[in-house]
Amino acid sequence: MTARTLYEKIWDDHVIERRDDGTCLVFIDRHLVHEVTSPQAFEALRLAGRKVRRPELTLAVPDHNVPTTPRLSEDGTRIPIEDPQSAQQLAALEKNVEEFGIRYFGATAREQGIVHVVGPEQGFSLPGTTIVCGDSHTACHGGIGALAFGIGTSEVEHVLATQTLLLKPSKTMEVRLEGAMSAGVTPKDLILHIIGVIGTAGGTGHVIEYRGQVFEEMSVEGRLTVSNMSIEGGARAGLIASDEKTFAYLKGRQFAPQGADWDAAVEYWRTLRTDEGAQFDKSVAINAADIAPTVTWGTSPEDTVAITGSIPDPSSFADPSKQAAARASLDYMGLTPGTPMREVEVQNIFIGSCTNSRIEDLRAAADVLRGRKKADNVKWAIVVPGSGLVKEQAEAEGLDTVFTEAGLEWREPGCSACLGMNPDKVPAGERCASTSNRNFVGRQGPGSRTHLVSPAMAAAAAVTGRLTDVRELT
Repeated sequence: MTARTLYEKIWDDHVIERRDDGTCLVFIDRHLVHEVTSPQAFEALRLAGRKVRRPELTLAVPDHNVPTTPRLSEDGTRIPIEDPQSAQQLAALEKNVEEFGIRYFGATAREQGIVHVVGPEQGFSLPGTTIVCGDSHTACHGGIGALAFGIGTSEVEHVLATQTLLLKPSKTMEVRLEGAMSAGVTPKDLILHIIGVIGTAGGTGHVIEYRGQVFEEMSVEGRLTVSNMSIEGGARAGLIASDEKTFAYLKGRQFAPQGADWDAAVEYWRTLRTDEGAQFDKSVAINAADIAPTVTWGTSPEDTVAITGSIPDPSSFADPSKQAAARASLDYMGLTPGTPMREVEVQNIFIGSCTNSRIEDLRAAADVLRGRKKADNVKWAIVVPGSGLVKEQAEAEGLDTVFTEAGLEWREPGCSACLGMNPDKVPAGERCASTSNRNFVGRQGPGSRTHLVSPAMAAAAAVTGRLTDVRELT
């Protein structure tokens, strides 16, 4: 047989029908749903008189609109959501999952959380599966070896009705990290650096497979962080081959296979590796030792620089369109070329999002904050766990106490300040050191200025009041 990549193996195993124009009908193993992109899809099913084809293969959670302040009053009753639109979307989701018989973790359930945190931690997301969600960061699940990608509302309806999608195969792309990571460098720094190298269009039309010793040695939670931001590099999805770490992470989780089914699944998962001699359509090699703690300076995820560097001069870019974009970014961000990144003050800190809200992320931030206090110029600093289970574990380890003693707020699970769809917004004109995945204009609120960083770097910024090389504190 012809040597195949990991992507090609998963794709081939899920094709139901190949059409003359290259389009394929593909089976979808798992479908994740939240409150923002699903209402129209459910309404379309309702109007057409259709049922959900395989309700047991869909899992729903509210995450984008839910407030991260307490949701239950002292007497145990649910506190109403103040924003009418958010309340309406949550009510619609609750109605739809009940009517169509879909498994649901409600806003006050201990399992509730960000959909891309909940899927893997529940064992609902598995290696070798196809996973879709009406959310671009579905690529996250590629960290456990799943072919996962975001879809539009009409496609959400199609999956609910048929458990299939009509798709064209993507091209394959290899991002290989050679060598070992330097001290103080995290998976978030790696993916920010990678996006800085390939650009936000570098992976367009491709599925990226991250390869090399760095990813093999990385924790599963770190792999989820890397795969999560594949979309920021323009890719359809990101993949990291599953291995013994993956299997150990998933074993015993609520929806993972059990007993003989588990053994059979692991036997299959072990076959899902890129064959020796398989050809990628595109390959990028990066020396891991060259990567330092990384931060964004502009309004695109590709606007990255080492924390030891400075704000670039727009004229330093060869492409005129990039020069214009850089000038617009610096104008919006209120930054001057040549300013050292370590001199940029921040007034807000956000530790959370589907990129960096798992227990390892919270531990990394707490390690920096332990015994320290938030800087006086930092007005607003919140820590938002990715799920109720992450919150429970963090509290059992005393991490919540570390955060609150340092002057940060400990919140309930949700997407929070990753995007301006709930009360957690960065004030206009102020900066935020954020562990989220996008630094677009107004992403964290109208007029907000976002610098993407790792959890450790966000914690360092919290105690110094400026973008800081975490290695100075550790």
